[in-house]
Amino acid sequence: EVIVSAPYFMEYGFYTDNHQGKLVVVKTKADFQLDPLAIQAAINSKTKAILINSPNNPTGVIYLEPVLTELAAVIRKKETELGKTIYLISDEPYAGLVYDGIKVPAILQIFEHGIVATSHSKDLAIPGERIGYVAFNPQIPEAELMFSALVFANRILGFVNAPALMQRLVAGLQGQVAGLELYRERRDILYNHLSSIGFDVIKPQGAFYLFPKSPIPDDGAFSQAAQKHNILIVPGSGFCMPGYFRIAYCVSKEIIQNSLPAFTALAKEFQLTK
Repeated sequence: EVIVSAPYFMEYGFYTDNHQGKLVVVKTKADFQLDPLAIQAAINSKTKAILINSPNNPTGVIYLEPVLTELAAVIRKKETELGKTIYLISDEPYAGLVYDGIKVPAILQIFEHGIVATSHSKDLAIPGERIGYVAFNPQIPEAELMFSALVFANRILGFVNAPALMQRLVAGLQGQVAGLELYRERRDILYNHLSSIGFDVIKPQGAFYLFPKSPIPDDGAFSQAAQKHNILIVPGSGFCMPGYFRIAYCVSKEIIQNSLPAFTALAKEFQLTK
């Protein structure tokens, strides 16, 4: 079993199912931070890993270090009780896309059995290249065996092997981020406008998504209503969080500015406008 906290990237369920696993979904708190006690209640003898994603898709929330430290204590306690290793896997493709001076906590310094998987699809804006890396805490039992297993899996899967040219290019781009200030500007334009016209939304600290609350319980119906205003959004149900919707602001500033009157009209339709 793999434990994940909702809302979460919908493909996690398929990744788990591909390897005959079961995805166990727990709720986050009202501010979309992890709930260590809810995770603790879900851990049992079948638990293999806990999978997190920060900055989060779809919320843009960054999980706070005190919350992660509390979760690490929970994992250590359950490992002792169950006599087994429980891995903490952190999916971090948006770790470079953070705003307002906030830093993403260092997972491998917090979790003894931590694994970080990341991609340069987002921070370097090269999604088609399918290139990134995986790193793990050397305190993991049988670390050499895990390293060999990861190399072997990469070889036999084949399609995830990045071209040699791109491997050389990204080696010199570690720590670089493409368009961070542009994303922040677009976030602010959209967030400020949505907040001003009555939408209930948490300001994202990273990634390039907003995850407002739907003004009606049926987020699918609301998404269809938005289409009539030429606004394309993703229902929160697709992230196991009904009653919300996701907006991506990884588009041009002009498109975002041109969309503002449409969002205002949508808010008026649902009697949100302040």
